[in-house]
Amino acid sequence: MSLNDVLDRIDSDLDAATNRLMDLLRIQSISTDPAYKEDCDKAADWLVADLRSIGIDAHKRPTPGHPMVVGHVGPKDDALPHVLFYGHYDVQPVDPLNLWNTPPFEPKLEDTERGTVIRGRGASDDKGQLMTFVEACRAWQAVNGSLPCRITFFFEGEEESGSPSLVPFMEEHAAELKADLALICDTSMVSRGVPSISSQLRGMLKDEFTLIGPRIDLHSGHYGGPGLNPLREVSRIVASFYDEDTGKVAVEGFYEGVHEVPEDQLRQWEGCGFDEKDYLSNAGYTQAHGEKDRTVLEQQWARPTLEVNGLWGGYNGAGSKTVIPSEAHCKITCRLVGDMDPDALRLKIRKHVEERLKPDCKVVWDNDLEGSRASVMNIARPEFEAARGALSDEWNREAVFCGMGGSIPIAGFFKSILDMDAMLIGFANEDDAIHSPNEKYDLESFHKGIRSWARVLDALTTK
Repeated sequence: MSLNDVLDRIDSDLDAATNRLMDLLRIQSISTDPAYKEDCDKAADWLVADLRSIGIDAHKRPTPGHPMVVGHVGPKDDALPHVLFYGHYDVQPVDPLNLWNTPPFEPKLEDTERGTVIRGRGASDDKGQLMTFVEACRAWQAVNGSLPCRITFFFEGEEESGSPSLVPFMEEHAAELKADLALICDTSMVSRGVPSISSQLRGMLKDEFTLIGPRIDLHSGHYGGPGLNPLREVSRIVASFYDEDTGKVAVEGFYEGVHEVPEDQLRQWEGCGFDEKDYLSNAGYTQAHGEKDRTVLEQQWARPTLEVNGLWGGYNGAGSKTVIPSEAHCKITCRLVGDMDPDALRLKIRKHVEERLKPDCKVVWDNDLEGSRASVMNIARPEFEAARGALSDEWNREAVFCGMGGSIPIAGFFKSILDMDAMLIGFANEDDAIHSPNEKYDLESFHKGIRSWARVLDALTTK
């Protein structure tokens, strides 16, 4: 099979590939809003038809929510690898609509200072990324009459709405979905033009508590002084979460399970083109505010956090109301790394709070428990170095193993449900405005992303 002929085919077919993506982007597959249920079905049907057009045995599979799309192609040959490719066809809502410069579901090519972009909802997250792999397979099939290995396609329609049907579907169809390696496209490059393979994802822990003081809101003239104020207490407890001198979290045992980043990975990160000053200034910061002995990339990718996401109580209307509130409320989340256990960490945080309660103050914890471990990829597998070499060849610079500050639960599910390692490769850029008005995907990302996947498939087959 000729890789060069496949790459030539991709170049000559770019206009047609872009038009196919535009067709998919016109479908308003907003998974969170029941009003768009038919549109989600339409997107699934579109993908089934497109996969079948290139010889893939694809079907729409029902779930209690939006359907999955599953397709299979290639011989069951033990000498060839079997990969599963995952993406999602659903998109975020478009609100606020008035901030869009063009209609979100009328995609267009637009010239910018940095090059041509594909503008529209889902262009980057995740339809454009998903189609880079499909188009690579289309070119392989057109040139060679077959694909270089066995491939399972797995497209979800509820990623943007919490994936309620995902785990039950994976458990029910585990034997069908099991492969040697999962490929995930729902990710980005560490900086513009720097091809990246995500080697670790932070996990997540959510919790919420209410501090209760007096039985009712009290007149601050009658009880101001002797009365315990839950807002004052929650502020004191929140402040105790942190060590101001070091920037570290001060909860006892918080860092259990956290590992240091290997020196070779730190060196890769240092040379990946990440601009710390731009990263901070884009958010309106003049300096980093995390752990003082860690770089910004370490803080974002390899260190855990405890963040206060909401803090409220008392009177919030116009003017003033002289009360000592009966209750104060706090929402927190933690990003987890390494081998941190969300269930064990939740107990440590709750113990920290409860040990600091004053008399006449009690805490009530939310029972809607949610937590997931961090995902650490097995980059010692030869497929990872093969893919890194393929990406380096396409982008004419060394690809890097990077971390991600966020969480992609599907990577963990592939491991916990299917005992399958995942490789995350995407071509989005930081300024793609995913989940925001005026979302875009660079035409270069789309074009070179297709070429990159063709090279990766070749590398995984010939490694």
